[in-house]
Amino acid sequence: MGVGEIAGLIAAIAFAVLAGFMIYPLIRLGKMFDQIAQTVKESGEHAIPALDEGVTTVRQVNKSLEDVNKISAAASTTANNVGALTDLYGSFLGKPVIKVASSVYALKATAQSFLAEGVAKTASDSVKEQ
Repeated sequence: MGVGEIAGLIAAIAFAVLAGFMIYPLIRLGKMFDQIAQTVKESGEHAIPALDEGVTTVRQVNKSLEDVNKISAAASTTANNVGALTDLYGSFLGKPVIKVASSVYALKATAQSFLAEGVAKTASDSVKEQ
């Protein structure tokens, strides 16, 4: 054996030892990739039902919001109708009630002034008699 053959043999042994040392991290890396693949698969299996439940929840919320919109539209319509009815009653009953109230006040004021004159007249007559 020559020096070249011995050097080649040493290089081959060194390469084999280096490859042997590299096999262990590569095996560990392969197992890690298998675990990652399994985790991604399980996540996908759990994510799809969760997404389906999320879609169902969003649909139910949208349905509830539609119901709330209908209720608020009905309440708005009712409020507008009550306002219109109040205006109607105010226009039909307000003016006559004001006229009646002013007439009653005028009659009361007239009666009070008439009675006040009568009391004053009787008082002055009684003062004259004395």
